[in-house]
Amino acid sequence: MKQYEVTGMSCAACSARVEKAVSKVPGVTSCSVSLLTNSMGVEGTATDQEIVNAVVAAGYGAAPKGAKKEQTAAEEEEALKDHETPKLRKRLIASVIFLVVLMYFSMGHMMWGWPVPAAMKDNHVAMGMLQMLLTIIIMVINQKFFVSGFTSLLHGAPNMDTLVALGAGASFGYSTYALFAMTGAQVRGDMDAVMGYMHEFYFESAAMILTLITVGKMLESHAKGRTTDALKSLMRLAPKTATVVRDGQEVTVSIAEVRQGDIFVVRPGENIPVDGIVIEGSSAVNEAALTGESIPVDKQKGSSVSAATTNQSGFLRCEATRVGEDTTLSQIIKMVSDAAATKAPIAKIADKVSGVFVPTVIIIAGITIIVWLIAGKDVGFALARGISVLVISCPCALGLATPVAIMVGNGMGAKNGILFKNAVALENAGKTQIVALDKTGTITTGEPRVTDILPAKEYTERELMQLAADLESSSEHPLAKAVMEHAKTSGISNTAVHDFQALPGNGLSAVRGEDLLLGGSVSYMQQKVSVDVAMTEQAKKLAEEGKTPLLFAKNHTCAGLVAVADTIKEDSPQAVAKLREMGIRVIMLTGDNERTAKAIGAQAGVDEVIAGVLPEEKEAEIRKLREHGRVAMVGDGINDAPALTRADTGIAIGAGTDVAIDAASVVLVKSRLRDVPAAIRLSRATLRNIHENLFWAFFYNVIGIPLAAGVWYPIFGWKLNPMFGAAAMSLSSFCVVTNALRLNLFSVHGKANKKAVPAAKPTEMKISESEETKMTKTMHIEGMMCGHCEATVKKALEALPEVTSAEVSHEAGTAVVTSSTEVADDVLKKTVEEKDYKVTAID
Repeated sequence: MKQYEVTGMSCAACSARVEKAVSKVPGVTSCSVSLLTNSMGVEGTATDQEIVNAVVAAGYGAAPKGAKKEQTAAEEEEALKDHETPKLRKRLIASVIFLVVLMYFSMGHMMWGWPVPAAMKDNHVAMGMLQMLLTIIIMVINQKFFVSGFTSLLHGAPNMDTLVALGAGASFGYSTYALFAMTGAQVRGDMDAVMGYMHEFYFESAAMILTLITVGKMLESHAKGRTTDALKSLMRLAPKTATVVRDGQEVTVSIAEVRQGDIFVVRPGENIPVDGIVIEGSSAVNEAALTGESIPVDKQKGSSVSAATTNQSGFLRCEATRVGEDTTLSQIIKMVSDAAATKAPIAKIADKVSGVFVPTVIIIAGITIIVWLIAGKDVGFALARGISVLVISCPCALGLATPVAIMVGNGMGAKNGILFKNAVALENAGKTQIVALDKTGTITTGEPRVTDILPAKEYTERELMQLAADLESSSEHPLAKAVMEHAKTSGISNTAVHDFQALPGNGLSAVRGEDLLLGGSVSYMQQKVSVDVAMTEQAKKLAEEGKTPLLFAKNHTCAGLVAVADTIKEDSPQAVAKLREMGIRVIMLTGDNERTAKAIGAQAGVDEVIAGVLPEEKEAEIRKLREHGRVAMVGDGINDAPALTRADTGIAIGAGTDVAIDAASVVLVKSRLRDVPAAIRLSRATLRNIHENLFWAFFYNVIGIPLAAGVWYPIFGWKLNPMFGAAAMSLSSFCVVTNALRLNLFSVHGKANKKAVPAAKPTEMKISESEETKMTKTMHIEGMMCGHCEATVKKALEALPEVTSAEVSHEAGTAVVTSSTEVADDVLKKTVEEKDYKVTAID
């Protein structure tokens, strides 16, 4: 999508006019104009010049955003700043000063007898001339309304400024006529006529209309400026400089000068300038700016780092992999910006109304004046009713109802790590009825881990893991990696082996010293060694749970069993439960075998499991599901791309592949499944806000226009002063924008889910229901220096199965551990001291 900046728009009628004009250009396939950001997104083959010419012909200005030199983040942020409100504030102050003087003479003296200079006392012509001059000054100050209003009228596309200009102009014109008629009566000596014409002055109405509309414009501008706060805060994160290594020397350069492949260094406390890979050093990096996660992430050689994140402790030397617009931060900014430039389908209703709104109002105002004149009312009464119709009608409220809510909703999503690529995605997500979840990497971690260790009678767990690690150390199989990772975290170092072989039928063999080590699947190992019935039954039970049991033996004697599985993510059951609470049907799609898939599905608590599907079959399954309702597909891999594209809403896990992210319309930066219900909740809240805005915008005009026209005057005697009509018009747009800003108070995750997880294990259910069984211990720890230390200790303690929570404070040097059952002090002490901290006492 090519983006353009559009100037001269003042209301929804303007944006509708521009959109209509550009859509007629040959080669344009779609066009979306945003009144909120004064931007336009165009797709198609038309040239920039053709599109700009179409906008100019419609009476507005346009320029391609890419036509300017490449902007720095600071320049882009400056472009988003609210430059309009200060100008409107100056106009308003000047207008109010002269309006106060005008009101003193027109209403203060006439109605309440306030004193005036002797030369003007009883000199009604002089009073009228003074009012006219003061009104002219206020009209000059607010000349933008007249320039824009009459220019758009000449182009055949009247806008809100046209209504204001016609209303204020009619008031001023009729008052000027009354002033000249007064001078004639003065010459004739007809003082009754002079006094009568004095009451025909509407100078203060013309001035008040312009001033009140300026008040509304300023409030609206200020509120609109706040809708881009999320985008501006993202831009502020962008580093301005980087320290790169050039010719063996460290030099500080502008961020724009960093190139892919450059080596850059980041010291503690500095922001990482671009995306890269760590080639030297280790540190803890705070990634809260991008992911919202407050706990720092450990980085070492080979780890990836992202621009705008903060290096907290160690020295890092990195190689730049993505720079400029390719960095993760820039991509996020682009997504948020693009979403603001697009329109949600619901906006089409307001656009259609806005396109004919202003001409219709002008016609209604003309008819109102004619009807009241026919009804026998004087010109002043009829004109006041027509002017009231002009100034109370507000197309802006209609035009802003959708884009402000979309902008705020999208900004809230970005703050919480939920990126909607466009307004259509933000609207469609809330209509989801079915969620299809990929298994690997979405519901599960995507990395096999050791889940169970069952040694034979002659072995301990550590001895079994030592044997398994020694044998698997030479294997490149993913299951071997899981065994080695568990051995490493358990402090087990593998012993060198020789004569390693990967045997046909899922088996391994190697020699350690004089011992023959064997390992592999249960079916393979049963051919090599004798496995007792109890061990075989345990293996069968683990397999039914979706785990892969591996048997190990030494010198043809069974040493025990180690089970490996792709473990479910911590938040998956809670996320699925939340989706089901929202009335959404949850289905798991996976290429895994049915037994494993059903085991994982039961743990997650999904409604249905569809297993053994290939990538193209996933897409076919999504097509079938769409026959039963709107479908959201959540995935992270290349094989999920077809299904993500086919779904009504494709949601990509942020840590997934670029292909999946490109295919999706929503990206979850934090790679958390619980952000799926959060995205849907945010979409629903945004849609609800849009409906509220549209209702009040339509309701305001439906109620206000008949009241202004005097429809109720013959029945109830109700009539509307043009000044009050102008005030109502001013506040209507402000109220719509303010209502949209309420989304900033919305909690995307809502209240904590207190319901039991459907697939919870009996022991887990017992823990959650029996609060009285919880036990608390206070550990006194030395060596904790910062928040990162707290996070490390907390994570280690809470990894213990018995521990339900750990409250750690580096300032107090304590960790308050809450457990479901008794935990030995030695276990707690060992857990902490393995992280290089010293436990001095446990209370």
